[in-house]
Amino acid sequence: MKIYKLSIAVLFLSGSVFYAQDTKQDTVKNEKKIEGVVIQGSTSKKTETAILLDQKKAVIQKQAIGAEEISRKGISNVEQGLTKITGITTVEGRGLFVRGLEERYNYLLINGLGSPSNNPFQKIIALKQFPTDVVGKLNIYKTFNSNLYGDFAGATFDIETLTMDRSFSKVEFSVGVNTISNFKDSFFVSENADGMKGYLGLNSRDKRFPENIKNVRPTNYRFTAEESQKYFKDSFDVDAIKSMPNTSIGFTTAQKIKAGESGNIGILFSLNQSSEYSFREGAKNQFLDLGQTIVLNNKLQRKSYNFELESSALLGLGYKNRKTQVNLNAIYLQNANNIIEDFFGYKNQQTQNENIGFFRVNQLDISKFLDLQLTASHKINDRHNVKAGASYVLNNYQQPDRKIMEGSRQDSQGNMLNDDQLLITYGGNNIIRQYLDVNSRFYGSAFGEYSVSLGEKGDKKEYPIQVSVGYNGFADLRKTSYRFIFGYPNGTAGQGFIIDKNKPQAGFDKDMQNNLFYFQEGSDAYLPFTSMYQFVNAGYLNFNYKPNDTWDILIGARYENDLSIIRYNRQGQEDRQTINKNRDLFLPSLAVKKALTDRSNLRFAASKTVTRPVLIETMPIEYINPDNETIVGNANILNSENYNIDLKWEYYPSNKELIAVNLFAKRIDNPIERSFRTSGNSNGVAITFYNAKKADLLGLELEGIFNLSRISESLRNFSLGANATFMYTDVERSPEQLQLEKPAGYTDDQLHKRGLQGAAPYTINADLKYDFKKKNSLNRTLSLVYNVSGSKIFAVGSSGTDNFYERPFNQIDFVYQEQLTKNWNIKFGVQNILNNQYKIELGDNSYYNVNTNDNYQYTNYYRGTTFNFTVGYTF
Repeated sequence: MKIYKLSIAVLFLSGSVFYAQDTKQDTVKNEKKIEGVVIQGSTSKKTETAILLDQKKAVIQKQAIGAEEISRKGISNVEQGLTKITGITTVEGRGLFVRGLEERYNYLLINGLGSPSNNPFQKIIALKQFPTDVVGKLNIYKTFNSNLYGDFAGATFDIETLTMDRSFSKVEFSVGVNTISNFKDSFFVSENADGMKGYLGLNSRDKRFPENIKNVRPTNYRFTAEESQKYFKDSFDVDAIKSMPNTSIGFTTAQKIKAGESGNIGILFSLNQSSEYSFREGAKNQFLDLGQTIVLNNKLQRKSYNFELESSALLGLGYKNRKTQVNLNAIYLQNANNIIEDFFGYKNQQTQNENIGFFRVNQLDISKFLDLQLTASHKINDRHNVKAGASYVLNNYQQPDRKIMEGSRQDSQGNMLNDDQLLITYGGNNIIRQYLDVNSRFYGSAFGEYSVSLGEKGDKKEYPIQVSVGYNGFADLRKTSYRFIFGYPNGTAGQGFIIDKNKPQAGFDKDMQNNLFYFQEGSDAYLPFTSMYQFVNAGYLNFNYKPNDTWDILIGARYENDLSIIRYNRQGQEDRQTINKNRDLFLPSLAVKKALTDRSNLRFAASKTVTRPVLIETMPIEYINPDNETIVGNANILNSENYNIDLKWEYYPSNKELIAVNLFAKRIDNPIERSFRTSGNSNGVAITFYNAKKADLLGLELEGIFNLSRISESLRNFSLGANATFMYTDVERSPEQLQLEKPAGYTDDQLHKRGLQGAAPYTINADLKYDFKKKNSLNRTLSLVYNVSGSKIFAVGSSGTDNFYERPFNQIDFVYQEQLTKNWNIKFGVQNILNNQYKIELGDNSYYNVNTNDNYQYTNYYRGTTFNFTVGYTF
């Protein structure tokens, strides 16, 4: 990939805008609270000092990371930024964990409006797609308040797009090199993926499902050779390229125009494009019970090549005066993962194939997300305020033409072939085309709120009583299609053909013309199509009472109607099945803050919330992987009900320092857990999802931000931030889980006690910062950042096995940043300095004998160390 392509790679519409009001009274100190929760904007709210003040004043437990800290730590996307918050970690490919809870327990807002996921395998949008160039602040709510959506247990994230306090334009370019992935001579990508079409995501058009049967129920349609060449435009061929450095380029311009005596018009436009090469190599094994003995069903070595392209665009228009604010935002995100995965080894206990077995997956994951938002607020007078907003989202995720090819690296006489050759036999699931389309037909979100202040201010700066009544909700309508096309032999089932495994398409075309094999749809006539609808409508009431300067009490009540409808067919059955779940939820909340002194607070919070499953966890499909690992959705999965209690003490030694201790407890009824079970065809395992009966969580959070001048004045430019979360969890299994997990001959009482799937016993983040202001008042900053989380259950085991554990991954990053001149700035970062091995492995406490030659590895690989250099120019 040539770097020059970056300058012309993307032309997208998107946006957001915020701006500041030129008035002496627009300061953090004099800001008023809405509901006692949301502090209205000030141009200084992006600084770490202002964010600590915001956190100190808010009645609910709210943490944030602002533009200043985002810049200082070299954070390039929202996901990286959120991992700097107490108790939050990112997990490989599975999003963000808060307080050790899986991503399914989190919820996302963008400017206060609900946002759907653009990936059925994740609860919220992949936040690494959201560049921080357009972020003013990331808010994290760890305690519930009734104006937040009830889908809450870990945290609610609210992305506030960039607050504009001045007119500016900025261009930023970065280049990065990974010690494992870049400058690799044989980096495999699908044909055309590294060209301009692939760079813009247009290569997905060549992978579309054949037009002649696209909207037709499967009938085992057989394609002629001519039809195959016409409709299957994407090739099985792959290109071996040299992986160049990772690159990104961004442009942001913000303009503020005076409108009348007190008004401002704001315009914000931003474009960002990035490309990244990623190579992983390691085990991908599978364990199976063979009659009270655990063996390796699969023993595979996997090489994964991922060429990822991300594009974003943002466009915003807005108007603001002393009483009224209106924002019109458009945000566009596109992500394309071009993936080649090569597997070497054996499946289905066919140990004789250990040195000759091979199969390849050629896959594109592409998501497109367009969020149009309109928000407005108006201050009627000193006591009355109204605000409202609505969004419309176009959202699509596809895995088009996922090609699978399987064969042997040995010829029919037992001789080893060269590295580029493969012996393939038509039939036997050796050639498959797989099409998954999760299409959002409609997503809309809206909110409206009226608030009134009561009582008299007296000597206070705020009214003692604030009452807010409001509505928020969303409608999410999706349809899915999941279909298969197989390569079948035409009287040649036992005959093998030697092909070039990297360039097999010419051979396939020739054999189709010679009538040796053909393509035919093999989808079930009724299974491929599902419809999923969800409607959440909620009304809420907040009562915020401040009897004096030291007490702040917020009582909330939320009624939420949750209607979900799933329509699908069972295999071979024409009758349509409908699962209709209509739930009425009452979700109370209480938050109390007591100011013990001017520098310390004591907080208490209690609430009831719910947790809704990730889309794949409830989709009534069996998602097939070629390594005999199927993901099976459970359409009957229940929402979890959560009871939350928090008690927190916090102390602010100075306006830049913090010490906090937080005790929290949760009771989760019907928690959702990922589990392994034997698949329906008995050739492998399935990942599926069950509700446990209940789970109890007890946790302790510790947080500190210190200036090291307290130790020595010579360290006045150094500061240390550190936080840690320690948690104990205990699960009571449901009857379905008892049936799954209980080995033959064991009673319920003999099952091993275990914690909640996905919950880490500890999480630690630390940040050592050196901040120096040069004589010309320009800053130089160095930061060393560390994080780790303890072993957590990746999936609950079954059939006599222990659970599968995701082991600790220690990560240290270094970031150097300097403002060279008024206009030029540079950043240099080193990520994953330790380069620990990432691994998931079977625990060593199985019920049955494990006969695997001490191989407990489910998967493992190294990520490599990344060096990144960024240069920016602001004008």
